[in-house]
Amino acid sequence: MTITSNDLPKALGLDNEFLAAFYQPIIAMDTRKIAGYEVLGRACSEEGSVRSLGPFFGDASVADEDHIAVDRILREQAMSKLSENDSPPLLFINLKPNWIQRYSDAGELYTLSLIDKYGIDPRRIVIEITEEAFHGSREELRKVIDLYRSRGCLIAIDDVGSGFSSTGRIAHIQPNILKIDMHMIKRSGTHDGYLGALRSFSALAEQIGASLLAEGVETREDLERAIEAGARYVQGFLFSRAEPEFQAVHRFAPLLEEELDAHLRKHLLSEQYWQQQSRQLAAQIDLMVQEQGYYEHKDVWIRELLPKLQDNCIRVYLCRDDGIQLSSNFSRITDQEWRQEDEFRGANWSWRPYFVPNLVQLSELRPTIVSRVYTDLESHAWIRTISVLAGPGLILFADIKAPDTD
Repeated sequence: MTITSNDLPKALGLDNEFLAAFYQPIIAMDTRKIAGYEVLGRACSEEGSVRSLGPFFGDASVADEDHIAVDRILREQAMSKLSENDSPPLLFINLKPNWIQRYSDAGELYTLSLIDKYGIDPRRIVIEITEEAFHGSREELRKVIDLYRSRGCLIAIDDVGSGFSSTGRIAHIQPNILKIDMHMIKRSGTHDGYLGALRSFSALAEQIGASLLAEGVETREDLERAIEAGARYVQGFLFSRAEPEFQAVHRFAPLLEEELDAHLRKHLLSEQYWQQQSRQLAAQIDLMVQEQGYYEHKDVWIRELLPKLQDNCIRVYLCRDDGIQLSSNFSRITDQEWRQEDEFRGANWSWRPYFVPNLVQLSELRPTIVSRVYTDLESHAWIRTISVLAGPGLILFADIKAPDTD
């Protein structure tokens, strides 16, 4: 079917141009292959010029009907192309929540009709819910999304970390894929707060059974951050801009394999460093016990330990195995000076997520456990906690500032 400029919204500003669906590859970390493509709109000329339709779709002054009319042309082009592929990739289709709700009310879901028309496996279609100022009913939106899901389509939420994609909406929709806002990837490189938020979305994805997709990956540093955040998929100009054709599935495998290998080596060194730190601490405690036994007053016992601790240890305290803190907190002020905080004696730490798993694992055969890196509540530094089985029913916790290798 040929679409002429006269049939299309004037806001497109077509000048002897035609509409074409372009495809930006999405690469999977596990296979190192192109797993799918995001469908993007372009206006092309016979002379070879190409311009993005992003400004058109982002223009709030354009009626939804005009946006949808253009998007449907692009969607059908993409579905037709997908149907010709013997091993079809995932196809990410961008849909705004207001579009979904508008046409579900009329009992019409155009994407599902295209799936039937072209005989496409719906499991290859990802319905990507894009960011917009949406004020409709969550329940109605969820019902429509569930229709797509019931047919076998996957669900993705775009721009995670922005307004629409709050954790409440994410939990309500229960998507298969979370697309991390590209600005968060960028800012995480220089701002610990954004890095912490990025890691929290990784944990959220893990908890709800979703995969993380990092978009806007433009540099090696971006890719490194995406890997550290636990992204399963990556997308961005580092790999490819949107192209009119699908690409060879292994095209970007060497780049990914090189970066994954560097990531593995870096983190092996980091974990070896932490294991060494924990073994040294355990050895110091063993030596103290052999020489002095356990003081009845636990604060006195810890004071004997303080001079032996590494300079990057910022806090140390002793607990029973039921989580009750027996000692004061000892927090480092300077290299040689510590502050004793008596008010923490008697606190119960069994509610901390790491406490019970560590308690189960600690034994004479495994006397130390190292936590994952996290942000300290007081200093806001990135730290890890080393748990040491100090004696029968006694666990010593040492908070260690994490080096740059984390």
